[in-house]
Amino acid sequence: MLNRRNFIKTTGLAGGAIIAGGAGSFANTFSSYVYESKRPAKKNRKFTSDAVESTIKEIKASIKDPEMGWLFENCFPNTLDTTVNYSEINGKPDTFVITGDINAMWLRDSSAQVWPYLPLAVKDAKLKKLLAGVINRQVKCILIDPYANAFNNGPAESPWKGDLTDMKPELHERKWEVDSLCYPIRLAYKYWKVTGDDTIFDTDWENAMGLVLQTFRDQQRKKSRGPYKFQRVTGWQTDTVAGGGYGNPIQPVGMICSIFRPSDDATIYPFLIPSNLFAVTSLRQVAEILLKVKGNTLMGKGCSDLADEVEKAINTYAISEHLNLGKMYAFEVDGYGNSLYMDDANVPSLLSIPYLTGMDPANEVYANTRKFVLSASNPYYYKGNAGEGQGGPHSGVDMIWPLGITMRALTSKDPEEIKFCLATLKSSHGNTGFMHESFHKDDAFKFTRAWFAWANTLFGELILKVHAEQPGLLA
Repeated sequence: MLNRRNFIKTTGLAGGAIIAGGAGSFANTFSSYVYESKRPAKKNRKFTSDAVESTIKEIKASIKDPEMGWLFENCFPNTLDTTVNYSEINGKPDTFVITGDINAMWLRDSSAQVWPYLPLAVKDAKLKKLLAGVINRQVKCILIDPYANAFNNGPAESPWKGDLTDMKPELHERKWEVDSLCYPIRLAYKYWKVTGDDTIFDTDWENAMGLVLQTFRDQQRKKSRGPYKFQRVTGWQTDTVAGGGYGNPIQPVGMICSIFRPSDDATIYPFLIPSNLFAVTSLRQVAEILLKVKGNTLMGKGCSDLADEVEKAINTYAISEHLNLGKMYAFEVDGYGNSLYMDDANVPSLLSIPYLTGMDPANEVYANTRKFVLSASNPYYYKGNAGEGQGGPHSGVDMIWPLGITMRALTSKDPEEIKFCLATLKSSHGNTGFMHESFHKDDAFKFTRAWFAWANTLFGELILKVHAEQPGLLA
């Protein structure tokens, strides 16, 4: 049974022996390595976009380092090559997107996986329909259950059918994560802004947004603990929920409870700050759409009012002094004054706040938070022979996540920091030509999840951003 807690995989050279000494010998080996494409044969690709193929050729030609160009060519189209299933149902596009090595669709992952293709939708009508199909499928998922994080492609057997929660045949997993409802909003909003197409905002979409608003309000827990609870019979402490399935106690101060993190690990204090900041942005995006496209002033105001309330609570309860770093965001709080200081490489993270919300990276509170995240003060920041970067409880100690390294670069304007991140990503793929969920800080050949499409596509997004803003770094 394959799940997010995947095995550690060790690989060697594709046609040679495992390298002694792991990543330390890695760079020397590649001096004579032939960079053959790791993409599926054209006939075996799930979807092909002319605009994406053209972009790959253009960007790769500008990258002077052959290994970096090879990585981009493999990673950027990986979502389209291997994970999308496009169809039309009753004349509407419908796209089911698996996460990679797990045959299920996460609301978060599916949004993030196709995000870098959005700017190309205006050049490729077929790609535009595929993206609209992702949005339409996500709406269906939310209407089935706004508390679920991952879905089957129709009714099917789930490895988690025995979880102590309200499972349905369409659900792969039912872990309540605030960001699961934010990511589809982010995708639909950007799609609208890029293409001008508002046909995706139909009655189903509006009903789904009504459920989002209601779910967020219920999980403020002002009057009760709400309808959601979750427990799992497991030896993994972070895979089940304290408090009889409701999580640890909170003081209802206006923020939204997230019983799980984007890593699918249970929160310790249910007010997860990166996800609440993300929710503020998402609610305001929904409000804009409801007002400008749907003329629904009542629900639009409800979204705006909730965004204001959550933001005020964050500013009151989530910012405090930490040792010598000044005022910064906690990772989780409970409203009683208890705070958890750490960061997790999965996104939303504290590091990713500007990426998801548009916050100025120079914001004093964020800048102090970033110093914390990228330092030994963060218990899940690791340094070793194979690289340095964020990890998290999900993959265990000493495991660095490429998502975190990529996000560090995406939220930086410092060319030296970006170069450092690119070099680390280049040297830590374990001779596979792809990004992974995590790799060991001392051995890049010891990694989890050989097929993790989000990490691949996010790396492609980084290369596109560097090419647009600081092309000299790719030379």
